[in-house]
Amino acid sequence: MQDPETRAVAPEELTGEELETWAALATVLEWLPPALDAQLQRDSQLSHFEYGVLYALAQAPDGSLRMSVLAGYANSTLSRLSRAAVRLERQGWMRRTPDPSDGRYTLAVLTEPGRAKVRDATPGHVRLVHQLVLDRLTAPQTRQLREISRRIGRAVREDGGWQPR
Repeated sequence: MQDPETRAVAPEELTGEELETWAALATVLEWLPPALDAQLQRDSQLSHFEYGVLYALAQAPDGSLRMSVLAGYANSTLSRLSRAAVRLERQGWMRRTPDPSDGRYTLAVLTEPGRAKVRDATPGHVRLVHQLVLDRLTAPQTRQLREISRRIGRAVREDGGWQPR
């Protein structure tokens, strides 16, 4: 056991390749979300978060999910999801209703205008994802990025988050 008096007070610093790798990832984490938001706001009047909520509902059976499940898919707290749901409801793109199988839960339900909104927003979003990420990588790099992202996701959250079918 190390003597507390000789232990370094400050954590070790990142240097060399570790620092370069972390700086590159941290930059992407800062730059990518605003770029995705800007395109979706400009073209579809949606934030990336709102698009993700509507997309998850569009992929769900019957276009509905419990709010607690949707919050997990959206990597969100229930309160953040509820604030977004208010805006999406005002636009007529989704509605909330008690879960008929268990009234303690609330369902988020995609409306037909919401389904149309996702359908209309998706092509521009997909083009930007290709432009900023997928078209910049080779097929092996894309697979590597997927695996690296999953590993990091599982380190942050054991369940690893939402996975497409």
